[in-house]
Amino acid sequence: MSDTYAVQHAKEIFKTALENNELNRWQTDLRNLASLTRDKTLVATLENPGTSIDDKAKLLAERLGEAKSNVLKLVSELIGKGKITELDDISYEYQRLLDTHRGLEGTETAEITTAIPLDDEYILDIGKRLTEMIGKPVVVNTKVDPGLVGGIIVKIGDKVMDGSIKSKLATLKRELGRVIK
Repeated sequence: MSDTYAVQHAKEIFKTALENNELNRWQTDLRNLASLTRDKTLVATLENPGTSIDDKAKLLAERLGEAKSNVLKLVSELIGKGKITELDDISYEYQRLLDTHRGLEGTETAEITTAIPLDDEYILDIGKRLTEMIGKPVVVNTKVDPGLVGGIIVKIGDKVMDGSIKSKLATLKRELGRVIK
């Protein structure tokens, strides 16, 4: 569950995006920003007070491409408050607000965790398949965890489908432990 800071920030961004007719632009930018925060080395560099503002801006420009000044302002503000890791929650809350605005209030959110980043086409395919399985629209949020080794973990609400190599190896280890005893 997102904290109050992320919810408030997402509401402010959504209001501005709606006023400026930039709902889709902000959706894309927030997703891109959220994916950057999963790079622990990048986050450490951005949060390091010893790294100059110019170096941080250059690093972000390299990673974000043609990000609008509003996006860079948001990142600078979050870095200044030590809240850069909130971007994931802000992105999630923004998506929830956008779905409600578009009349998709009955949607489910699926958290997909993989060992490597997924391309957009694959994410759309997963979303379509999950929508068919559940019977209502599914919004997909992705996370990368190299510790999974491979496979996929899908979490929708309180249900988890763990198809990761890590969990399969753990199960195999337990089973072998029982057989060897």
